[in-house]
Amino acid sequence: MDRVALRGLKARGHHGVFPREREEGQTFIVDLVLGLDTRPAAADDDLTKTVHYGIVAEEVVAVVEGEPVNLIETLAERIARTCLKHEGVEEVEVCVHKPDAPITVPFDDVTVTITRSRV
Repeated sequence: MDRVALRGLKARGHHGVFPREREEGQTFIVDLVLGLDTRPAAADDDLTKTVHYGIVAEEVVAVVEGEPVNLIETLAERIARTCLKHEGVEEVEVCVHKPDAPITVPFDDVTVTITRSRV
């Protein structure tokens, strides 16, 4: 299976369990790896035979900016479902970063990574 990756998609969302997170929002960063067969697109040099990563990026940002959830695990699941709606995408790895998580000790990042497939 071939891979198409999008790294560092940024969007502001209002996800989290604390009122401040819901009210003020924060930046979330999403990395995606889409698994699909790119041979038909490459053979014909045809965008319609692969995944349009620009559209996927817009849809993922809309999910992050959309309906708030408590957990980034839930957010990752919603993003995965959105990606798998695209014809040809057989699997997706989603990594959601929450670099401004409300943690009281120094840290660089909090992430949740999931892999989902059509199977």
